[in-house]
Amino acid sequence: MNELVVISGKGGTGKTSLMAAFASLAENAVFCDADVDAPDLHLILDPSIKTRQPFQSGNTAEIREDACTGCGLCVDLCRWNAISDDFHIDPLDCEGCGVCVWFCPEKAIDFPPNTCGEWFRSDTRFGPMVHARLSPAEENSGKLVSLVRQEARNVAESQQKPLILTDGPPGIGCPVIASMGGASAALIVAEPTVSGVHDLDRVAELAVFFRVPVMVCVNKADINPDTTEAIRRTAEGKGHLFLGTIPFHRDFTRAMVQKKTIVEYAPDGEAAESVRRIWDKVVERLLQGNGRVAAAE
Repeated sequence: MNELVVISGKGGTGKTSLMAAFASLAENAVFCDADVDAPDLHLILDPSIKTRQPFQSGNTAEIREDACTGCGLCVDLCRWNAISDDFHIDPLDCEGCGVCVWFCPEKAIDFPPNTCGEWFRSDTRFGPMVHARLSPAEENSGKLVSLVRQEARNVAESQQKPLILTDGPPGIGCPVIASMGGASAALIVAEPTVSGVHDLDRVAELAVFFRVPVMVCVNKADINPDTTEAIRRTAEGKGHLFLGTIPFHRDFTRAMVQKKTIVEYAPDGEAAESVRRIWDKVVERLLQGNGRVAAAE
């Protein structure tokens, strides 16, 4: 089973638009939105939710007033100052360390799990999709990313799908690490700006560290051809596979407004054709070496 993770060094590079276009070109694939902090693949694929499950992670202490004797030990032990003098716990200050729970002599403190969000199994017009939504201000997005990737793999195995296309989160943090571990390849979508080059270098180094082969394409390439060429030279010089470029085109925005991919909205346009060329190269490379792209040295 192959898994292609589409990532970027920053938000706004067009990663999700490209991922959605791949979904319309792929055959017999499962789609996974691993950008759980700000998911938006569903805006284009318009999934029909079949099952939804709560995502629970971490715990928050709660004092049972009927069992509390007011000894004050929990107030003394809490280094986060989350417990007031009248023995009420502020859930925003509680870090879930559990010290008060363990040392309460009356066992008067409960420690229920936090419900941090939801994850879904859905159907789309292109195939099954697994996605999630982390609640505002909640943490552990890396754990939720791992969960949706595993569920996508379960769907792929049960339905005998040979390919998983994952829309990864931007940046280089914990959610990105969770999204790429064990993937067949990572496709980095870059933009031709000075910061874009820097962001590309950072996320590419992260992928190489985890031994995930790197492919690179440049979106909005025609707004700065010189920087686009510099990205190509840099990527190839580091042993990454440079797949090509995508022009800046308003059809991408028009397609999103209509909940369509660029391939559906303007199938004969320049933008759609550039995406097809990149997709053909992705498929070609994924089929080499028993589905694993040769890793850069």
